Formats: sequence, C-alpha cells, structure tokens
Amino acid sequence: MNTEHRIVVLGGGYTGMLAAVRLARRTRALDVRITLVNPSARFTERLRMHQVAAGQQLADHRIPALLEGTGVAFVQGWATAIDTVNQEVTVDETTRLPYDELIYALGSTADTTIVPGAADHAWTLDNPATAHRFAERLTEVAARGGAVAVCGGGLTGIEAAAEIAESHPGARVTLISTGELGAMMGTNARAYLHRALDRLGVTRETGRAVVKVLPDAVELAGGELVPTDLTLWTAGVRVSPLAARAGIETDAHGLIVVDPTLRSVSHPAVHAIGDAAAVRQAWGQIHGTCQSGMPTAAYTADVIARQLRGKRVRPFRFGYFHQPVSLGRKDAVIQFTKADDRPRRGYLAGRAAVIYKETVSSSPIPTFALSKRMTVSVALSKGGRATRRIQP
Repeated sequence: MNTEHRIVVLGGGYTGMLAAVRLARRTRALDVRITLVNPSARFTERLRMHQVAAGQQLADHRIPALLEGTGVAFVQGWATAIDTVNQEVTVDETTRLPYDELIYALGSTADTTIVPGAADHAWTLDNPATAHRFAERLTEVAARGGAVAVCGGGLTGIEAAAEIAESHPGARVTLISTGELGAMMGTNARAYLHRALDRLGVTRETGRAVVKVLPDAVELAGGELVPTDLTLWTAGVRVSPLAARAGIETDAHGLIVVDPTLRSVSHPAVHAIGDAAAVRQAWGQIHGTCQSGMPTAAYTADVIARQLRGKRVRPFRFGYFHQPVSLGRKDAVIQFTKADDRPRRGYLAGRAAVIYKETVSSSPIPTFALSKRMTVSVALSKGGRATRRIQP
C-alpha cells in the first residue's frame, strides 16, 4: 500500500519557494513527495521589477538550482485546473498531479481591467520579460526627452517613478495617484519622500483618478489629458481565478478564505499563502506584501510538518514592522510601523535607509539557501498584544 504523502505547491514566487524548501527540510524523515509548479524556470524577484524596468540587469536565479538538494520536484507549466473532489491539479491542460495537500501560492498581478485602455496601452511590472521590453522603450523615449506616466501611487508606483527618473534624467516622469502619496507613512517620512521626488524631477498628480489610458495620453477625471509616450500601470492588483473556478471559497477580491491556520475554510486540504489568501488578524486583514507573505509560507510549512507528526498547531500570528521604499539607487525611506501597519514616529532615510532596503530586497535568496539546512525566522514581528486575540 502506498503511504506517500503528496504535496503540490502552486507558484514559485517568494512564498511558494520558501514553503517548498522549508517543508522539504521539515519532512525529510517522512514519506513525503513535494512538487513545485511554476510557468517559468526563472525565479522572479518581484521586489526588484522597478529596477528591471529602469534598465538594470538582475542576477538570473533558476528555480531548479534553488531547489537543488531538497528533493522537491519541479514541474514547469501553467496550472490550468484544480479538481478538489479527486484532489489533483492539471498543468498545461494535460499533466495531472494528484495531491493530499495543496499549497496555493499563485500571487497577484497588476489589475489592468480597472479603466479602459490600460490593458491595451499600458505596461506592467508583472514579469521580467515585460519589464525588459519596457526598459528598451524607455531608453528610446528618454533619449528624445519624452514623457513617462506612472499610474498608481502605492509603493510600487513610487519606487518605479523614482527609479525611472534617476536612471533616465532625460525623461519627463509624472506619477499619478488617486490618493495621497505615502499615505501609509508618518508626516516626517512623507515629507522626505516628496523632497526626494522633487530632487528627481518627478511631477505628481495626486487626488486625480485615471479614467482612460490612450496610446499617447492618460485621461484624468474631468477630462484633462496627461500626454505620455510610455505608460506604466501599477494601480490595483488581481489574483488568479483558478481557486474560484475550482469551487474553493473566495472573498469578493478572489482571495481564498482561510481559517486561523491558513487552511481553506471550504477545502481543508488546500492551504493558501501570500497574496492569494484572505488572512485576518485581530487588528484586521493582511494586505499582500513580501513582508507578510514569507511568514505565511514558513508558517504553513511548519503546520503541515507538525500535523504529519500528530502535533498540535497554533494559529498564525503576524504584525507589520516597516514599510521600506527605495527612491532610486542612492536614496530610500523606511517607515517603521505598528502591528496593524499604522506608522510609528520613527523612520530612517538617506544612505542608511538604502542599505536597509537593499538588505530587505536581497534577503529571500539566501533565506532559501539557509532554509535547506535550518529553521530560519522570516517574521520581524508576530504583532504582540495586537494579534493575541484571533478574530473568528
């Protein structure tokens, strides 16, 4: 009789990779087979896509190399269906992978369905190939003093606008945001952010909603046009519809609804982590970032390993610690936060912040390597008193 416990991990990003590597080490003495599924063999450093868009070259990390020595099998392809009754995943419409437990880590992409024209005329930072092509166009645009519009005033938009302006001073960069830039920051850190954008020559259009993206302009509410030769879309995110199509319970945004141990409330054999999961703490729902995603991956790997050994598990606890924002390669600002992501008084800026931010951005790859040999802590905070009471 086959007693092998089959675990399939969907998604080879930050969370899926950590979950697979950590789980492999935690279950190495058990009869467990782990398979990681991802469309590309290249590991994408999502934290650095704004650097790629600005024309910088990143290290080429390959998923099979990162998995070397773990025993995790890698299947390159798109997960196209999940059969929750027979518990199997279909890859590229043909290959079927049976599972006893499924770790769903498919992450998110930019939502270009928000306004007309975004999908047709705007670029995104969803993958290295697209970011590289954007960088090639950017070089041409900057050489003739052209205009670049970055739509979306979240951290991704801010970092992209600053990186583009610093790397291509010939380009005229406009950052468009519905809300206040740096709204998650305290007053002093936000003021530093604006001084940095002034220094880089980034024009800001704040409190302005984009209603349409045209081939050569962005239309704002009220009819005003912002001329642009190149538009980058960073506003809003959307998740894969795969879970919802499979009948797994999701929220209004398509995130898998999970219990306090990050298992699907409708299908307990499914664990959801990172951007794919609707994770609630006593203070509210976690929003998708690498800062929160890596702890969900580590926690899920530990939960599965403990349950396979018949041990008790405790609910997931997480609290935010910081919001690091790069402002090009030579500047940055770090807003330290409370567990619920509200800003504290303290912040870090300038050269020290650059080193801090680079340490954060470069940490996943060595974390994967270390996780092959030891249990690595990836959560800066469990939230303290703010997370000791778990909401139902």
